[in-house]
Amino acid sequence: MHPYLPHTQADIKAMLERCGVGSLDELYSCVPGELRLGRPYALPAQKSEPELARYFKTDIGDANKEMICFAGAGWYNHYCPAAVASLMSRSEFLTAYTPYQPEISQGTLQYIFEYQSMMCELTGMDVSNASMYDGATATAEAVVMAVNASKKRRRVLVSATLAPAVAQVVATYAAGARIILETIAEDDGVTSRKALEEMICAGDVAAVVVASPNYYGILEDFDGFADLCHEHKALFIINSHATTLSVLRTPGEWGADIACGEAQSLGMPMNYGGPGLGYLCCKRALMRKLPGRIVGATTDAAGRRSFVLTLQAREQHIRRQKATSNICSNQGIMTLHIAIYLSLMGAKGLQRVNRMSADAAHALAGRMTATGKVTMKYPGKHFLNEFAVETVAPLTADDMLGALARNGILGGVKLTENSVLVAATEMCSPEDIDRYISILNSL
Repeated sequence: MHPYLPHTQADIKAMLERCGVGSLDELYSCVPGELRLGRPYALPAQKSEPELARYFKTDIGDANKEMICFAGAGWYNHYCPAAVASLMSRSEFLTAYTPYQPEISQGTLQYIFEYQSMMCELTGMDVSNASMYDGATATAEAVVMAVNASKKRRRVLVSATLAPAVAQVVATYAAGARIILETIAEDDGVTSRKALEEMICAGDVAAVVVASPNYYGILEDFDGFADLCHEHKALFIINSHATTLSVLRTPGEWGADIACGEAQSLGMPMNYGGPGLGYLCCKRALMRKLPGRIVGATTDAAGRRSFVLTLQAREQHIRRQKATSNICSNQGIMTLHIAIYLSLMGAKGLQRVNRMSADAAHALAGRMTATGKVTMKYPGKHFLNEFAVETVAPLTADDMLGALARNGILGGVKLTENSVLVAATEMCSPEDIDRYISILNSL
């Protein structure tokens, strides 16, 4: 028995019987073996506070090696103004964690309201919530939301150009919700319009999920997609990295019903893997299917501006078996982070960040191909700050990434044995690019 869990053998037996399984191993049989620990936790003996601090700093913390980052695949190294951390620590925002009682939660309610207002402007949608854990779960919630809105339809079409990690999370949610997922084939790095037309014309489709920028960094053209979806009574869902929406056509302009994705690119530190923050926005007609919470502004009895929870499904707290989602918590501190970041940057600041990132990425792509060591995987396709390259034999992706890593550069994300996904942001200096090219030339 685990020493920190109070369940008795009788408790566990009763829970397993309720689940219809005979053992804990059977309960977790759906978890792939490579993801299971298979051994006791490697916990050290008890330590004093100074010893514990030293252990985490020296034995664990110092093992992390900071590198110049040219990797993306959904997470991007953008600069965050120093004022963000300072403003986040102000006591005005340190109010109740869960804002059920507005009279003592004004700080929390205010930054959620401001965040939602800015996300609506960024996505071109009518409504935003504020409770998503990350971009993958936000996309999964968008799929569940679309199926709930369609009532009887259970089939959802997902583009092959959606990031694989996001697609896997969507598949996990779909399995539990009895949603049928089908993949729309890609054509030269973008969603195949022909395949989509054939699949949606077969009928019974609740939603279509696409991405731009997609997994390969390509900016996709969705002209006519919304009309095609709506003609067949399906909802149109677009996944995007949040910061790109400041310079690209918004999901609202494409005619999307739901916009979702990862908001980490809005100045959130990568921090060795997290946390992230998913955003989920929709048209007004779908507002009551939106999981999470919506905060509104009003005035109190004295005429002062105040904030309240405008909409949140009480089933999420009381009648959980009838809830449309398990989302009832809130990424509060990350919501505050992004609200402050967006306020400080403004539209012009976001546009400058994307312009600098695009300039760096296009300069890097041009110089990489000029070495003769790589070619563009999707030549002629438009990209913003991320692109895929193929190595020229005998050079492999491992050769390229390994050499860069040994020289302090995280050179990209491996796609296949001979292809790599490379990203650049405003944090990549000309000197960093020079160093990248010098190493690539030496291979």
